[in-house]
Amino acid sequence: MGGDGRIDGGPRSAIVVGAGIVGLSTAWFLQERGVEVTVVDGCGVATGASWGNAGWVAPALTLPLNSPAVLRYGLRSLRDRSAPLHIPMSADRALWSFLVQFAANCRQSVWDRAMQANVPLNEECLEAFDVLVANGVDAPVTDAPITALFRSTHDAEHLMRELRSLADAGQSLSVTELSGEALRAQVPLASRAITAGVNVNGQRFVDPGRFVRALGRAVVDRGATLLTTDVKDVDGSGNGVVVQPAGGAPLTADTAVIATGAWLSRLAGRRLRVPVGSGRGYSFTVPVDRPLPGPVYLPDVRVACTPYREGLRVAGTMEFRAPHHPAVADRVSAIVASASPLLDGVRWDERSDVWVGPRPVTPDGRPVIGELSPHVFVAGGHGMWGLAHGPVTGRLLAEQITTGKQPEVLRPFDPRRRAVA
Repeated sequence: MGGDGRIDGGPRSAIVVGAGIVGLSTAWFLQERGVEVTVVDGCGVATGASWGNAGWVAPALTLPLNSPAVLRYGLRSLRDRSAPLHIPMSADRALWSFLVQFAANCRQSVWDRAMQANVPLNEECLEAFDVLVANGVDAPVTDAPITALFRSTHDAEHLMRELRSLADAGQSLSVTELSGEALRAQVPLASRAITAGVNVNGQRFVDPGRFVRALGRAVVDRGATLLTTDVKDVDGSGNGVVVQPAGGAPLTADTAVIATGAWLSRLAGRRLRVPVGSGRGYSFTVPVDRPLPGPVYLPDVRVACTPYREGLRVAGTMEFRAPHHPAVADRVSAIVASASPLLDGVRWDERSDVWVGPRPVTPDGRPVIGELSPHVFVAGGHGMWGLAHGPVTGRLLAEQITTGKQPEVLRPFDPRRRAVA
């Protein structure tokens, strides 16, 4: 692959480093614009956070992590090993540096700015999925509300305030309050402790691993080369880029995209002014006595549940720890202990597919999407919403790469901004 030929000033060839939902979406939309694509990933398609997440395509719930309430909760949770938000006291210097910047951004004004920046992505994210499915990505996308469950209507007020803030920022929302028989019909697994529910309507869910693997097959079927190898360096060179694999000859192209999730900072290096940290999430699968028609959210314990292969995928926790650190069994036990009083008919002791994976988190709640240096672009840092925003990110970034013009909606996500506002 060469880096010296261009059509109408745009790139003819691109190397995308990262085969998760963001990287593969970018590759697909680059192909739509006539670009020859090579995708490189150290482990292959959908092996990171793109596999084990809850599978929600829920634009109405893409709330930034860096709220003042999260900071207060995090400080109270430092000594509680079972808390949904966990920071190990043995964290290294780099992690503590990231957390200091995160804490500095846990301000209402910064949260509001991140929330407003997300609105255009939210408005376009379902359409981006539709484009992929209509053009060869062979995986189901299911329409369903996300149902949040509460012990009382008073407990629901915090989520309702957040949703009202999102609506005030311009997000279109449809919410239905549930109780009594309507609540039991919607969530037959709800325990007697649950007396109130909120349907956030117009959302979707997928089997994330299946969807991303189907996207990978579609990209390859459309002519892409997929290489499974680690990448040591990505650098702009003259009129193109040089990507250096861990072994073998360098790869060259007109442009490159770094979309390596929680590992993004390693390749972007000092060029990236916004650090991308690792907020690890856990998930597992459990059999159920009664099927759920759609996803369930337990806000008070920060647990997400999604219908998955005749059972239930249960996902939760935000653990700030190095991406490659082994799974901590106590974190899974903590999820079970917090969720089990709220759901009946779940066979918690029969869990399988226990997984931990790093979600890429930025201090200011906004992902990094755009040009990092000449011919080198980045896309990542979506936190818990990489699946929902992956396709629309790929579409917008492909537009920027091929036209040389930054879409207006990407300006708040410029990777060259400062991390602390």
